[in-house]
Amino acid sequence: MEEKTKIKLCGMMNPPDVITAAELEVDYVGFILSEGFRRTIPLGTFCELESYLHGSDVKRVGVFVNEPIANILEYYEEMLDIIQLHGKEDDTYIKNLRQYTDKPIIKAYKITSADDINCAVRSTADYVLLDSGTGTGRSFDHSLIRGIDRPYFLAGGLNADNVEEAINEYHPYAVDASSCLETDGKKDRNKMTEFVRNCRRVCYI
Repeated sequence: MEEKTKIKLCGMMNPPDVITAAELEVDYVGFILSEGFRRTIPLGTFCELESYLHGSDVKRVGVFVNEPIANILEYYEEMLDIIQLHGKEDDTYIKNLRQYTDKPIIKAYKITSADDINCAVRSTADYVLLDSGTGTGRSFDHSLIRGIDRPYFLAGGLNADNVEEAINEYHPYAVDASSCLETDGKKDRNKMTEFVRNCRRVCYI
């Protein structure tokens, strides 16, 4: 039997977001920890939010965009299970980061062409995430990922209506959602629940 696709809910900003994710028993919860983005949360808020996951199996993912490695290590690394890089970080950056942490690393790639897929395939990160941008809520041309030969997180434009089809057709290692889980800019418990339910409706053989 094929392993079920894992679920990552990203852009957590408030306690109910994290509590709901824990109750839904998703695999990963993402926190935007670099400054300058709508869903960015400060260190104090992150410390509070990640505490709601203690005792659960949900992995805490810190999302950083061109962040100095020293900042990740000093303020966040001990409280994270996985480090996600969503900027222009290259393999040299990843190599340098690995000198100081053994946490798995996800490297995100904005996919606009087959060349972007080739870059993702060659990445030295533990996982790659294929997206249309940074929290745009829009999809990219999924036909580009046919034949990709490494596990990947599929993000960008997924929602409760299309995630089941995407999993059935492309069999990603994990799916990642943020914008589709919101109403008026805040996470919506009903939308989170529906998204997760539809992910788990996929039939595996």
